[in-house]
Amino acid sequence: MSGDKQVEIERKYDVDDTSPVPNPVGIGTIAVVEAPETIELDATYFDTDDLALARHATALRRREGGKDAGWHIKRAVSEGRTEQHWPLRRGDRSSVPVEVRAQVADVVGDGGLRAVARVRNRRVVSRLLDAAGYPVAELCDDHVVADDLLTGVTRTWREWEIELLAAAPDTRSGRTALLDALEAEVLRAGAELSPSSSKLARALGLVG
Repeated sequence: MSGDKQVEIERKYDVDDTSPVPNPVGIGTIAVVEAPETIELDATYFDTDDLALARHATALRRREGGKDAGWHIKRAVSEGRTEQHWPLRRGDRSSVPVEVRAQVADVVGDGGLRAVARVRNRRVVSRLLDAAGYPVAELCDDHVVADDLLTGVTRTWREWEIELLAAAPDTRSGRTALLDALEAEVLRAGAELSPSSSKLARALGLVG
C-alpha cells in the first residue's frame, strides 16, 4: 500500500515566547479567524544511523494526536512537500511497518531504521476562512520540545506555521502572493524567518 498522499504548502517562522499571534483578516480573501484549538502532538522520527533520509530531504515519523495521527513520509518537492499517510496499528510503536518502509527503500536499502528524534508539540491552531466560510489557510502557534535520541540533547522553541488549505488560490503565483502577504504580517508581529522548514532538522541540531 502506497498510503494516502497530499501536498503541503507552508512556511515557518521563529518567534519568542511573548509575541501575540497576528490577526490576518483582510489579507487576500481571509475574512474570518476561527476560534483556536489546542492539540497535543507527539511524533517519533525514524532514520538510519547515518541519517540517510534526512540527507535526502525525507522525513519518516509516527505521530499520535490530531486528526491525522499515523505514519507519515514527507518529501520536498518543487512547491511544498508531499506527505504520504498510513493509520496507526497496534504494536507498531517501535518498528516501521513493512508497507511504510517499502516507500523509502530506494534511499535506505536494507539499512536498519531506528528512532532518531522525538518531537512533542503543543499546537494552537486557527483556521483562516474566506467570506463564504471555506478554509484558506491555517495558522499554527507551535510550542516544541524535541529530544535528539542520537545525542541525548533536548531543544525547545516556538514557531508559527502557515499552511494553505483547500480555498487557497489555485495558481502557484496566487499562492505565493498570499503567502508573501501573510509573511509580511507575521514579520511585523515580531517573527523571523525559520532557518529550516523541518522540525526534525532542528531536533537533530542540523540547523540553528
